[in-house]
Amino acid sequence: MLWPLHLLFVLGSAGRRRWSARRHLPVPVVVVGNLIVGGAGKTPLTLALAEQLRARGWQPGIISRGYGADLGTAVRAVTADSLPQEVGDEPCLLARRSGCPLWVGRDRAAAGRALLAAHPEVNVLLCDDGLQHYRLARDVEIAVFDARGAGNGWRLPLGPLREPLARLAQVDAVVGNGCAVDALALGRPAFTMTLQTDGFYRLGSPQQRCPAAELVTRLAGKNVHAIAGIGHPERFFATLRAVGLQFEAHAFADHQPYQLADLAFGPQTVLLMTEKDAVKCAALPLSEAVAEAWVLPVTAQLPPALMDLIVEKLRGCSSA
Repeated sequence: MLWPLHLLFVLGSAGRRRWSARRHLPVPVVVVGNLIVGGAGKTPLTLALAEQLRARGWQPGIISRGYGADLGTAVRAVTADSLPQEVGDEPCLLARRSGCPLWVGRDRAAAGRALLAAHPEVNVLLCDDGLQHYRLARDVEIAVFDARGAGNGWRLPLGPLREPLARLAQVDAVVGNGCAVDALALGRPAFTMTLQTDGFYRLGSPQQRCPAAELVTRLAGKNVHAIAGIGHPERFFATLRAVGLQFEAHAFADHQPYQLADLAFGPQTVLLMTEKDAVKCAALPLSEAVAEAWVLPVTAQLPPALMDLIVEKLRGCSSA
């Protein structure tokens, strides 16, 4: 029954790639994306790339779709004070964590032009989740996978893939989020990144930190619930279990627009959440339903060889 829809999706995606008019920007563009539906670690990778590029003397900016925001055809700057319902949850997180200029828009090329006009010092753009946005010309493509790999290997709606695995033959690097991806990479450079954390912080008070071991002791015997509105919630829950936390898990849709009723889990509830969830939950009157809320930030650790490859290609673009 899904076969006709599968064929329509295949034809539609092939048409977008073949006939989309490429729009070039005056600085190199690095696209971070994935082939599989749902999050695979693009946002932590984008944050790490921004940090590492800055450390190597570059001035990065970031562009994003702004998924979940009602932008229409507009482009918009994102700051640390932006609201997720206006610009998207992931752009809010990127702006707060990276400190880079960041613009969002359905048309990433238009967002990039607006960013460069406002910040002429930017000399490289990172595009978070733009592998299939072919209107934007790119100089470096990075495809990210997590432990799910390619699933059953089929494209939507028969499987989880947005594009065929053969697409990886055109990317510059394939990155596994906590897993090896050599078998998927089709001979392209393959790397593994790891997500690390140095503990939790209290929602609304990032300066109040708590190591994981200390939080395990603190929450023993309490009514603890973990929420995750991300592409692969089980990855977050597995991380919590690995540090010894006991909780009831609640998986929500990716980009979940939380309401207070979603988080009413009983008296003296303690909430555990990702940073992506935190940017939306921070605006809720949580004190009415929750005794404590803790956020687990993660940082991607990248192999130096990946950065060497990217910088080499960027220097080639700059000298061309």
